[in-house]
Amino acid sequence: MMTISSILGQLDASADQGTFPDLDNGYVCPVDARLHLFGDTTRWVMVVELLGYNPRHGNLADVLHLYGNCLTGGRPGYGAFLDRVENMAEIDPEGDEVYAGGVPVVVDGTALTVAADSGTPLEDVFRLLVPDQRELLLADERELRAEVPADLPVLLRLEEWNQPEGLWDVAPGGHETFRLLAEVLESGDPSRYRPTLPPNTHWSHWPEAGTL
Repeated sequence: MMTISSILGQLDASADQGTFPDLDNGYVCPVDARLHLFGDTTRWVMVVELLGYNPRHGNLADVLHLYGNCLTGGRPGYGAFLDRVENMAEIDPEGDEVYAGGVPVVVDGTALTVAADSGTPLEDVFRLLVPDQRELLLADERELRAEVPADLPVLLRLEEWNQPEGLWDVAPGGHETFRLLAEVLESGDPSRYRPTLPPNTHWSHWPEAGTL
């Protein structure tokens, strides 16, 4: 089925299970985000990318959250966890969660120079890479399409949006952003996305994230 209620029902179920995208995650320092909608007359997929630094995980990871009625693998909720930094042992040799200084950040074989001093918290270092390097940090087409049918067209991509601030208070199905996105998917018309709420996906809107 591809109705607004079935789409929002899947998102609400994910929120109930604790797998819905959460920019206020106490264990992850947010760095960037992107949202993709794919669809045709009978099929739909939503992919939400949350790029963040998790000190316990020890890397900058792009976490994909996938929803839809035609996913080619897995179930709705968490998808791939894509580690981005290939030289964590060099940029933080002591495991103190701060930058060693003078060392490039290697992402997908590319050495990225970062204008940060020794001792800078790693989340701040990684945030300095955005926006110039965000295409390298976020999912490429192969990664994005890993569980999305190759022939499913792109309907809409969002670089920012308004995310619910308390998923325990407002379920996705009751939030403007995701109700509008469900309308886009059901109708196949991207112009249905006409938000009135200001975007809040920039990391600066989530000061408590990553503080646990």
